[in-house]
Amino acid sequence: MGRKSQFSEAQIIAAIREVEGGAKVGEVARKVGVSLQTLARWREKYSGMSVPDAKEKRRLEEENAKLKKIVAQYALEIDSLKWALGKKW
Repeated sequence: MGRKSQFSEAQIIAAIREVEGGAKVGEVARKVGVSLQTLARWREKYSGMSVPDAKEKRRLEEENAKLKKIVAQYALEIDSLKWALGKKW
């Protein structure tokens, strides 16, 4: 997982709305203090979302990551049990 952004969802969505409102992308990026690439990535990820939608999306992504970790742990445990039970004592 990537590092945590120093910008909140509300700040990100406000910047995107400025661009969608007609402001120049370069000016908004400079004002916010991010690169054009970062602003483009934000637009790709958050375009058309409201702040509650973005928070819910982040919560679901975090929950999904936790569940994937749990599944991986159980799969590893199952493999080790199969290996142990498959041995001839």
